[in-house]
Amino acid sequence: MIRRLSTLAAVAALALVPLVASAQVTAGTELSGTIDQQLDSKSAVVGQRFTMSNVHSQDNNINGATIYGHVDSVQPAGQGRAGKISLAFDKLHTRSGASYALDGRATGVQVNTKSNVVNEAGGAVAGMIVGNIIGKKVGTNMGGLLGAAGGYIYAKNAKQNVTVPANSVVTVQVIRARRQATH
Repeated sequence: MIRRLSTLAAVAALALVPLVASAQVTAGTELSGTIDQQLDSKSAVVGQRFTMSNVHSQDNNINGATIYGHVDSVQPAGQGRAGKISLAFDKLHTRSGASYALDGRATGVQVNTKSNVVNEAGGAVAGMIVGNIIGKKVGTNMGGLLGAAGGYIYAKNAKQNVTVPANSVVTVQVIRARRQATH
């Protein structure tokens, strides 16, 4: 009786293996993993390759997969322009050996943006100094106050670059996935 139960359990376990190995990736599937390289809007270039490791689906039908992608667009930060980086997801390789051409969109990315507080304070101080100098030459005591306000506004408008640190979690929603032939 015990032998028969263990045989049935083994057969049941083996019957489930093909289901997991042939898990399909359909539109709407959410995949999460960690990005292997740091990407930032200051130095990234369009077309730059990246990989994501330990990719898994929310229902765990896919586990231990790898996503390959590239930087789709990038905008370095500047005066009045925030740093931006857009990622494209090209291919998914599952642990079972299946390969999918992938079209997806990032729904969650851990992004770091440096605080602008130091720049704003520095801009206000620098503006106050310059304003005092100009104000004394023009004959007004308001130069420092006006300069401080102008320096703060200028620095406030100076935007920061964004960074996607290595090993940060990225979540991708599949738009389309097409299974590739295996060789």
